[in-house]
Amino acid sequence: MNPDFWQGKRVFLTGHTGFKGGWLSLLLERLGAVVTGYALAPATQPCLFELAHVAQGLKASHLADIRDTKALTAAMQQAEPEIVFHLAAQPLVRASYRDPSETWSTNVMGTVNVLEAVRNCPGVRAVLVVTTDKCYENREWVWGYREIDALGGYDPYSASKASAEHVVASYRRSFLAEKGVLIATARAGNVIGGGDWSEDRLIPDVVRAVANNEPLVIRNPLATRPWQHVLEAINGYMLLAERLLAGDESFAEAFNFGPGSEGNRTVQEVLSGLNKHWPRLSWHHDQSQQLHEAGFLFLDTSLARSRLKWAPCWEFDEGVAQTAYWYHQVLADPSSAREITLHQIQTYFG
Repeated sequence: MNPDFWQGKRVFLTGHTGFKGGWLSLLLERLGAVVTGYALAPATQPCLFELAHVAQGLKASHLADIRDTKALTAAMQQAEPEIVFHLAAQPLVRASYRDPSETWSTNVMGTVNVLEAVRNCPGVRAVLVVTTDKCYENREWVWGYREIDALGGYDPYSASKASAEHVVASYRRSFLAEKGVLIATARAGNVIGGGDWSEDRLIPDVVRAVANNEPLVIRNPLATRPWQHVLEAINGYMLLAERLLAGDESFAEAFNFGPGSEGNRTVQEVLSGLNKHWPRLSWHHDQSQQLHEAGFLFLDTSLARSRLKWAPCWEFDEGVAQTAYWYHQVLADPSSAREITLHQIQTYFG
């Protein structure tokens, strides 16, 4: 990533109150970008957005819904961005089973609304839409999914993200290409890192279990995922966004961002790694909580490695160590969250 590239760049970021959005906001702030955030109020307490004072470095922070077309369009036009990062979403598989309508309306029509706002904001030159590795039609095969593989999804979350990919492809062809706006999607694997307190995610569940001195309940200890630190994915987003803003049309497509094979671990293996940092952690398997979730998922990142020269910087053990350190420090002293987060950004990017 070229740090000088982002100095003074006008950025509109949806989802800035979330986990990934908070880290991306702080990185953009550090690089001197002029960032306007747009998202719902934080979904959890505690939350990275408040602990790390994310809004402190933003030009503006709008707490509103991406399904509110008028508010979204007005905020984007006021920001006059050169690039839009779209991260706002309903991001949880199990929550999508509880309220599929909310998931579909947020992830699909919310994306439509963002792209409609882009159509009505003349200064935008590039858009990066963050989806997920779960947008692929999962056939439980042992090789990695490539960007050209079929999209799909069993659960409402995965299916809605696959649909968002189709929305992007349609808008690229039908509207944005003729306006000279380059748009790409980023599909990242499971991310870990400090500041995530979402429900039904492994690291937040571990933190809560240890804090409450309770055993951790695991649904599927043999489920295998591509685990990586949040900064690995964000590094990919930034590299791709630079190419889009530079006007290179060949990068207006989908890119996978995931670890090498050493980061493709079972939940049980992740817990073993975490035990080095949380020795008091204990867990048990509860088979009664069975909703359908993919058993095996692996990403082929050859395209990002060859075209973007992107590659993971932290191996699995380092990502786990950085994550554990963040929580240990911040749980002991919540006022240190901003300093710790910025320090880890500095350590990663140099």
